[in-house]
Amino acid sequence: MQANGAGQGQESSDLSCLNSAQNGESSSAGGTHSNGLLSNTNNGNSVGTNNGATTGPNSGTSTASTASGSGLEVGSLKKKKRLSQSEEDVIRLIGQHLHGLGLNQTVDLLMQESGCRLEHPSATKFRSHVMEGEWDKAENDLNELRALMRSPNAIVRMKFLLLQQKYLEYLEDGKVLEALHVLRAELTPLKYNTDRIHVLSGYLMCSHAEDLRAKAEWEGKGTASRCRLLDKLQTYLPPSVMLPPRRLQTLLLQAVELQRERCLYHNTKLDSSMDSVSLLLDHTCSRRVTVANLPLSWSCSAHRKQFPCYTQQILTEHCNEVWFCKFSNDGTKLATGSKDTTVIIWQVDPENHQVKLMRTLEGHAYGVSYLAWSPDDAYLIACGPDDCSELWLWSVQTGELRTKMSQSHEDSLTSVAWNPDGKRFVTGGQRGQFYQCDLDGNLLDSWEGVRVQCLWCLSDGRTVLASDTHQRIRGYNFEDLTDRNIVQEDHPIMSFTVSKNGRLALLNVATQGVHLWDLQDRVLVRKYQGVTQGFYTIHSCFGGHNEDFIASGSEDHKVYIWHRRSELPIAELTGHTRTVNCVSWNPAIPGLMASASDDGTVRIWGPAPFLDTQEADGLNENCSNMDS
Repeated sequence: MQANGAGQGQESSDLSCLNSAQNGESSSAGGTHSNGLLSNTNNGNSVGTNNGATTGPNSGTSTASTASGSGLEVGSLKKKKRLSQSEEDVIRLIGQHLHGLGLNQTVDLLMQESGCRLEHPSATKFRSHVMEGEWDKAENDLNELRALMRSPNAIVRMKFLLLQQKYLEYLEDGKVLEALHVLRAELTPLKYNTDRIHVLSGYLMCSHAEDLRAKAEWEGKGTASRCRLLDKLQTYLPPSVMLPPRRLQTLLLQAVELQRERCLYHNTKLDSSMDSVSLLLDHTCSRRVTVANLPLSWSCSAHRKQFPCYTQQILTEHCNEVWFCKFSNDGTKLATGSKDTTVIIWQVDPENHQVKLMRTLEGHAYGVSYLAWSPDDAYLIACGPDDCSELWLWSVQTGELRTKMSQSHEDSLTSVAWNPDGKRFVTGGQRGQFYQCDLDGNLLDSWEGVRVQCLWCLSDGRTVLASDTHQRIRGYNFEDLTDRNIVQEDHPIMSFTVSKNGRLALLNVATQGVHLWDLQDRVLVRKYQGVTQGFYTIHSCFGGHNEDFIASGSEDHKVYIWHRRSELPIAELTGHTRTVNCVSWNPAIPGLMASASDDGTVRIWGPAPFLDTQEADGLNENCSNMDS
């Protein structure tokens, strides 16, 4: 039965829902629904629904009697609410998803009842011909789709993709003459992407099918390669004609990723699938509460396993103030430098994330205030405080001193940075020294008159960033001897570090705290609150998966953690009893962090331990109270 004349066989250029169609709409046996997909028939009878009642030639129940039995009048169907554009889109998205799951009868019923069409009939026919490998018919379908396309050049590009698949399948089947005909008589006359045609012609020399698939990076003839082809072809068609592939899954994944990005506590690797998440609840990660003065993450055990908020070790091997700490680039080691003139290298256990003493490097007469790992972690450079004119380059594996560099007793070498090639480094200090040297300490280049506070080499291998006594960070190029201003602050920059992608810089600014700068746009992005920063040199860091977090020491004896997009701290870690000079977040283990303090200790921070049921219930109760 059809309502309001919206017949199943009606031809229409309207690509949206057929809103005049009513619940009792059905299709002719073996015909095509208005959604453009082949209908599923039941013993040759059409299937329709009317307020939950199934109708058909043999059902024994007419539409009118069914409506009467339910207390409804036929005339009320005419008052059915017209679907909005967004409602139509949602129905089509659901239909596409169900169709992908193989629930074709459900799709047919959904499209009948809503009066929608999943895709244009010409698109459905085109899809079928592509998946069946009927290339001549697929080419003819393009002529029908031409009027529906946005770009006139789309036809040529789509035809090229079709013929390329046809050519490769002929080659795989050993039909070399047919493949050569496609290349010469069909692909070449298109005069499109001639470079690709030259590459395709080279595949004629492939000796067997495996060789062809490997060189063409192609799955071979069959469903997989044709589905991939169809995905490419769909990009040229408007969504009103054919929906982009897996559109509902794409939208859901975008929503999940957006919630994760906005979550202040999320510290797990972003997963491209949705298997590990529930779509029934919004994404939430743990907040913090304080139990026995120890902040704990409690809302979600998966994220409690990842967030470093609990002191899991206190290292007391140094006998004086600890000025610096830094994890190696591969995360397997930790180096700490102290006023006690030693550097200690610690080994990180990959299983339980405990650290143990590996070796002690001695002889730094003025103490160690800065450390830098080489890119391959084979070497470690140690620098001293302002009155230190020496620099030590150690072999990590053997513990041997490779180079002890000192250009002049009047120098002050307080900072160092490795070139990405691992063969050079730059060093300098506040007395005007700025050198580039090789691994043997030989001077390669120097820049006169730059009073350096902190250094960083960018990944381009040419640019060196240096903060100086003029409250700025400038970029220096040792190759062409040019320099430029990048960051200008109003107060002294005590230290800075740069994100892995080289885009962001994190500054500890005297009396101001922690500032985030965009180095590309040269703008101040954010000022983080809470930390106490005077004129001590405090080193902050990026950390966590995707470097979404920022951590810094503070003169109030705490470690502060922020989400990069939030000015307010999400955690304040207590335990140290004097100024926390440096914080380092493990680059390979996102739930591991170290902090060095004037109290002579290094604290290793890890995830909160698992709680028993009673403690967990108590924390969940606190959760409810905080959220209410």
